[in-house]
Amino acid sequence: MASEYHYTYFRVSKTEDLTRSAQRYRGLRLQALKLSPSSFAATYESEALFTDEYWISRLSQPGRETFVCAARPASKPLGDDLEWVAQLTLLGPRTREEFTLPATSGQPEPGLDEEEERWQLLGLYTLSSHRGRGLAKRLCAEAIKYLVQYRSEPRNVNVRLMVKWGMDAAVRLYEQLGFKEVGSCTLAEALIANGEGDLLPEGYEAQEKFCARSGHVMLQCFTRDHV
Repeated sequence: MASEYHYTYFRVSKTEDLTRSAQRYRGLRLQALKLSPSSFAATYESEALFTDEYWISRLSQPGRETFVCAARPASKPLGDDLEWVAQLTLLGPRTREEFTLPATSGQPEPGLDEEEERWQLLGLYTLSSHRGRGLAKRLCAEAIKYLVQYRSEPRNVNVRLMVKWGMDAAVRLYEQLGFKEVGSCTLAEALIANGEGDLLPEGYEAQEKFCARSGHVMLQCFTRDHV
């Protein structure tokens, strides 16, 4: 039972114990793709083929921050290995151009770079055996804490995420975490915003699957000295 675990929340180091971290990240990511394929644009079959070097580069990539919730059974000593059970990724800071969507999306136009900082949140996932314990909320809080301490200026920070059409439970979860729906996006826009534009096939512009404006754009805004 999840209640029999102690949980730890942290940002994954880009330098310390990177090989081991990459193995754990890969394991949780592949579980997520296998158990909840509709939640992701990528597939288990494609990412299962990635090399160890790929996963290491993914964790150490500049402008990409990974946050994890790790679990330890209460019956085991502190020295035992922790199991990674939830994770999320932040991409940023993003430029005004990278954050801008067409006017038809309904998303507010970003401000100037010197006025606000922008991040894209993606890949939030919790293993089903550990859901219902508030892990996602606390993991998001850890990520926000990192952003508050990232630097002092600009004071205004915007965190955006995109949710596929039909995932109403995910939308409700993000609303509980403080995000507000501010517009709609296409699958192509979501993939590009999430740094996964390489998944777009040739000629995607003519395919309704990628160009239908049906996804949810959600935003959380805060001021560094008022969190």
